[in-house]
Amino acid sequence: MAFAVALPIADRRAAHDFYRAAFDLQPIGELADDGLPEPLQFVLAPGAMLVLVPTGGFGWVTADHDVAAPGTSECLLNRLVGSPAEVDALTERARAAGAVVKVEPGDPGWGHQSTVADPDGHLWLIQVDPGR
Repeated sequence: MAFAVALPIADRRAAHDFYRAAFDLQPIGELADDGLPEPLQFVLAPGAMLVLVPTGGFGWVTADHDVAAPGTSECLLNRLVGSPAEVDALTERARAAGAVVKVEPGDPGWGHQSTVADPDGHLWLIQVDPGR
């Protein structure tokens, strides 16, 4: 079984560069005229993909459902890591790549974590894997 998470994006190059720099994701697929894979997609883990779709195309695929306005969060994506130090390091890496850190690293009482927003405002919770 395989799954893909699709997110709307404003700028293919900015989104590509962010996910490469912040999370070290490797794009896959045939290159389009702009030198980026089309569709723009990354393997998150075996059987899990991240697909980044320009907003206009995303709206076409969602048919009668509006694309959420910037600043509206309908989901929270999680990036699980092995230690508090990894949360801190990945948060700083994401910040350097252009993320807005919404919640600085710390432990609010349920584990060490931070929250960052990608260039399109999609939120990522970076946290210590609770299964470790």
